Amino acid sequence: MNLHLLRMFMAVVEHQGFSRAAEALHVSQPAVSKAVRELEHQLGLPLVERGAARSRGVVLTDHGQSLHQHARAIFAMERAAIADVRDRVDLRKGSLRVGASTTVAGYWLPPHVAAFVQRFPGVEFELLVGNTAGIGHAIAEGRIDVAFVEGVVDDPGIVAASWRDEPLQVVVAADAKLGAKRRASVAELARQPWLLREAGSGTRQVAQRLLRSRGIKPARLIELGSNEAIAHAVAAGAGVALLPAIVVRDLVAMQRVRILRLAGDADILRPLYRLELANRPRAPALQAFVELVDAPPRG
Repeated sequence: MNLHLLRMFMAVVEHQGFSRAAEALHVSQPAVSKAVRELEHQLGLPLVERGAARSRGVVLTDHGQSLHQHARAIFAMERAAIADVRDRVDLRKGSLRVGASTTVAGYWLPPHVAAFVQRFPGVEFELLVGNTAGIGHAIAEGRIDVAFVEGVVDDPGIVAASWRDEPLQVVVAADAKLGAKRRASVAELARQPWLLREAGSGTRQVAQRLLRSRGIKPARLIELGSNEAIAHAVAAGAGVALLPAIVVRDLVAMQRVRILRLAGDADILRPLYRLELANRPRAPALQAFVELVDAPPRG
């Protein structure tokens, strides 16, 4: 059914005349008459009683009355759809699904999430947390709109943009003998148990690259499922770990862990990435959130 023709028919019924409908639609009266005849031809049904007395206005056939009821419902849905779209464009409603790897979700995103939900209370917000590999799968499958991760995601359908650099530190228990030294040798580090995240974690990727580049072959590897668990295990004397500085900041301040300096060390940095599906336009809610997290910090 041609909705343009149906709209013409609705105008004739609502304005009770072809001429008045033409005025309301800013078209000629013959154009309105032609549109109604064409709609009748498409449907194979008469809609208007042409021989009815003029004083009665437009008289509909039984078919026309039925179509009029359907048309009212159709255009009511159209108006509701337009209103809904406008609300989403203006961020009065809508939804946003964000994914983040654990460190980003726990430390970097919370201020931005708080600002977003306060500024746009009508937008539903969901944060999916997992390791880098899991979040990469979620965005590739379209289950989230944007992601912020620590590691590399190798998928041609995903666009990765550098978001910010995050400092990392090698830490050991504050009372460990190794921690008392100004610099730790490769041999000393190799004798220590090293605590690593699970496979698929961005933190694990960086730690493994550090060990390889330094020629450190740990006597023992211990796998734990979160950076916080590793940090507290290190504080309890379980071994050595490479962790984001933001994760161990409080433990360093409380003197429960000590930062190890490696020979010839510069600051250890890793990039954090923003992931989006390639060739997918940003909805207004997503654009607003990206602008918020990309804005330089105040002060």
